[in-house]
Amino acid sequence: MKSLTDRPVLQVTNYSMGYATDAGDIPALRDVSLSIRRGETHALVGESGSGKSTLAWAIMRYLPGNAREGAGAILLSGEDMIGMPRRDLERLRGRRAAMVFQDPSAALNPTMTLGDQVVEVLMRHRDMTPDAARAEAEAALARTGIRDPARIMKRYPHEASGGEKQRVVIATAFACNPELIIFDEPTTALDILTARQILELFVRLREETGVAALYISHDLGLVGRIADRVSVIHKGEIVESGPVAQVLTAPAHAYTRSLLAAVPRPANRIALPAPQGAPVLMRIENINVRYGEPGWLTRLLDPSASAHAGAADVTLDVRRGELLGIVGESGSGKSTIARAATGLNVFEGRITFDGRDFTGRAALDRRYRRDVQIVFQHPDASLNPRQSIGGILARPLRLYNLVPRAQIAGRVRELLEMVLLPPEFATRYPHQLSGGQKQRVAIARAFAAEPKLVICDEITAALDVSVQAAVARLLVGLQQKTGAACVFITHDLNLIRQLAHRIAVMQAGRLVDLFPVEEAESPARHPYTRALLDAVPLPAELQTEPQPEPEGAP
Repeated sequence: MKSLTDRPVLQVTNYSMGYATDAGDIPALRDVSLSIRRGETHALVGESGSGKSTLAWAIMRYLPGNAREGAGAILLSGEDMIGMPRRDLERLRGRRAAMVFQDPSAALNPTMTLGDQVVEVLMRHRDMTPDAARAEAEAALARTGIRDPARIMKRYPHEASGGEKQRVVIATAFACNPELIIFDEPTTALDILTARQILELFVRLREETGVAALYISHDLGLVGRIADRVSVIHKGEIVESGPVAQVLTAPAHAYTRSLLAAVPRPANRIALPAPQGAPVLMRIENINVRYGEPGWLTRLLDPSASAHAGAADVTLDVRRGELLGIVGESGSGKSTIARAATGLNVFEGRITFDGRDFTGRAALDRRYRRDVQIVFQHPDASLNPRQSIGGILARPLRLYNLVPRAQIAGRVRELLEMVLLPPEFATRYPHQLSGGQKQRVAIARAFAAEPKLVICDEITAALDVSVQAAVARLLVGLQQKTGAACVFITHDLNLIRQLAHRIAVMQAGRLVDLFPVEEAESPARHPYTRALLDAVPLPAELQTEPQPEPEGAP
């Protein structure tokens, strides 16, 4: 008989659930089983829609009204949580089981200071007095590496960086010494350096507290660095489970092998050959962008008030047919340069494009705006939800008079086929498409204008690794077909080393490094470039044999 110390903290056994809809019951989880012991990190890996987050919500007992649970059990230290009274669940959440979400901005109350949010949890779940809770909250924030916790406690969420907010969420999760913490993609919304710091923080706090952790991710390369065991979930079913080294080195299931094959590897180049001696298409010269320029009243009240430099004296060129990567952490100036180059930001300096000079945003004319297109990170924010996909793709055709009116529908079909989407998608709306499909529509819209340069601003950041790989291959194929140059902004060094001919590195608004991709490992690299490269090591234990794409890959 096993002792109580051998009993799993979390044990999910043969659990199934689905959703009741007007079209009938839709299964979400099928016969799922996994267990996690004290001090263990169990990773749950799969693509969007595989059931990862659904399982997390089921464990925390946050289920919508149309959820229908079938057989199975969810035990926390031997207690069955299914059917537990609501009052008991409310006492359990936060004290015995906690959750760290993907987007800290959505997890924090915007009307409360960060300190008050930690204090509230401590007072509720540890019965502390306000003074004792405030002291403990400050100590909890200090344990996460926040340098001045007393100052951070006075801030509201909008006044903190993404990394600071995620540290506050993690401090809150650990504050009550829970038995189990669920981490739901906690680094996806963060830049690579901040993500590495958050992962290191997680590992340290887990070792100090012995908490059991369920770590949800779509990235097997990431979980190879932090997990003890891993379960791979596909369409609501666990298709493979075992020690992380075993699964990474000898995956037994075809779906696991497809996920591993999609992890970006710098050695697996998919870019076109570098354009030999290609002329410069665009040159940005001494570009400066400032945010928060103080008005006359602000300057009167505070003579020291000044604007923040989003970009400072940046000079860079893009060659015809080239894919130029721009990398750097959040706030480095990557997107600022993209928005200046597309006329979305006011800038000082000079842009030379296709032999013409522009010395400010007002000078960027209709021809320029057609020739330079941008694809944004979040297609949900850039696609009009009231327009059909066909209407979205037809707009640039009409705006720039690219085809006769009678041929617009045919050209829309061609654009959809160009990005590997079926023609019938023209009648659908954005909410009816997956994230990867919506991003393909956004890419098709950019190429619909027949541009000479397409700027892609973190277009794969929110996508699964398999969808990310498919979108990257699509982009390279479109470059080959159209001859357009591309600026690809990302924080993923492994991905950009597969795609780019040259890489530009931004730090604190300045260009600090620029080099051909083949020279990424050169000792001559800037220290900041080296820090970025070191932050995303590809685990050596990942199996590297290329695998065919799974049937129906996005």
